[in-house]
Amino acid sequence: MLCIGHRGAMGHAPENTLKSIAKALELGAPWVEVDVYPVDGHLMVIHDNRLERTTNGSGYVWKKTFSYLRALDAGQGEKIPTLEEVLDLISKRAGINIELKLPGTAAWVTKVIQERIRTHWDVKKFLVSSFNHHEIAAVRQFDPRIRIGALIAGVPLDYARFAENLGAYSVHQSIEFVNREFIDDAHDRNLKVFVYTANHPEDIARMHALGVDGVFSNYPDRVLSFLGSKPARTPEGLRSAKLE
Repeated sequence: MLCIGHRGAMGHAPENTLKSIAKALELGAPWVEVDVYPVDGHLMVIHDNRLERTTNGSGYVWKKTFSYLRALDAGQGEKIPTLEEVLDLISKRAGINIELKLPGTAAWVTKVIQERIRTHWDVKKFLVSSFNHHEIAAVRQFDPRIRIGALIAGVPLDYARFAENLGAYSVHQSIEFVNREFIDDAHDRNLKVFVYTANHPEDIARMHALGVDGVFSNYPDRVLSFLGSKPARTPEGLRSAKLE
């Protein structure tokens, strides 16, 4: 079961900041997840469309200038980082799931990933996701080498068929809606199932028992601690949790 640090390690440090990413790496998370908005010529790493919850600023993120955003405190003196800064910090030490938050972001993120691939990053260390499935479909059109993950919060009548039709690598399901039927259907379509957000030990154990391929967690140390106490899963039909 793959451990993906949610917005870094946001249970330990301000979400989507360099401090949070560094903490996830320190804890041993093999993957991290961040959110991006295109703003004033930069890809800014922040989750909400407004600034009030995670910074001392106010208003909509995309309506601000880069200089305004950079002057804000994103928690514990941290600044809102750019995607480039996050990638520089990771420096090939972990995989990264980039969630697209606004329409029109696909081309820009694709270009950034392609630039990193040219500097010998493994393309399999990138995963681009979004609730806006038009955006991830666009990523696949721009560069079919880049894996995409379809975010969802619900159980469609045809289960994971939509993700298969997208050519997705993975489907990212809410912990509120995931069930064995959905997981089995996704696996039958050769899709990975990554679940958000598993923070409590009992939820982490439940996701492991269900056979999901990975979990997003604010506390990657809890996931890794749980996995370290368990033998490798061997039941027939369970897929490997590694991104191969």
